[in-house]
Amino acid sequence: MAITRDEVLHVARLARLALTDAEIERLQGELSAILDAVGKVAELDLSDVPPTSHPLDVVNVLGEDEPRPSLPVGDALANAPSREGGFFRVPAA
Repeated sequence: MAITRDEVLHVARLARLALTDAEIERLQGELSAILDAVGKVAELDLSDVPPTSHPLDVVNVLGEDEPRPSLPVGDALANAPSREGGFFRVPAA
């Protein structure tokens, strides 16, 4: 499936990216190749393949959720360029 220049520009606008003409052309080819590869999966008969969330059996990957002391506010803000009270101060968007 070929991606058009307008589709690349639309995705770039959604991602708030400024692209050069060379980047647009390169991304057209790369995105088209990705969609072609994904399209090949659609051609496969996967009716006997059960849905999976992970290709390997994963057991006990998360630790227990137990409360513990957190980082002191002073340490967390030690390298902040600007702070206000106990918070990071950031410029308005």
